Amino acid sequence: MGEEQRPATARAGYRMVKRAHHVDETRQRIVAATVDLHGTVGPANTTISAIAKAAGVTRATVYHHFPDLDALFTACTAHWGARQQMPDLAGWQEITGPQDRVRAALTDLYRFYGEAEPMLALTTRDREALPAFVRERNQQTARSQLDVLLSAWPASQRTRKRRALLGHAIAFATWRSLCVDQGLPQHDAVAAMTRMVVDC
Repeated sequence: MGEEQRPATARAGYRMVKRAHHVDETRQRIVAATVDLHGTVGPANTTISAIAKAAGVTRATVYHHFPDLDALFTACTAHWGARQQMPDLAGWQEITGPQDRVRAALTDLYRFYGEAEPMLALTTRDREALPAFVRERNQQTARSQLDVLLSAWPASQRTRKRRALLGHAIAFATWRSLCVDQGLPQHDAVAAMTRMVVDC
């Protein structure tokens, strides 16, 4: 049966579904274009005009779907995160010994940093261009990682010094300095940072 032979209600429903699909497809193109720009030129250099051009839409269409940066970044971080193997904090907590937990956590983190390095390098460089809620979420993630690692030690050994060294060991900048700038193999970087934290 051709569209002209369908009942009016069926034709209207078909058009609504088709339009909804088109709207969703347009939204996804905008999100994908933004993520790609964040990972190639960085958030600070990602303009609405550049997003519109990369997505093949107008600036007005971008604003229609995402009226502010918070909405756009929320969609983009979800899109990007869904495609990553994120660090497994719950898995870290299952490891009881402090040294074993730190070693496993750093292996997991440094693996993630290596896989996500282009995006993480640019978003770290452009941190001031990120919305406040993204910066706060990143800080909360680092605090949660620290808390999980430090909790492997008895309370009397959860010193300010150990917390500071753990914070240094889990930082993206530390991994990048050791493994990218200095060319240290990741397993050697993990071993060195684990010894530093355990022996302090």
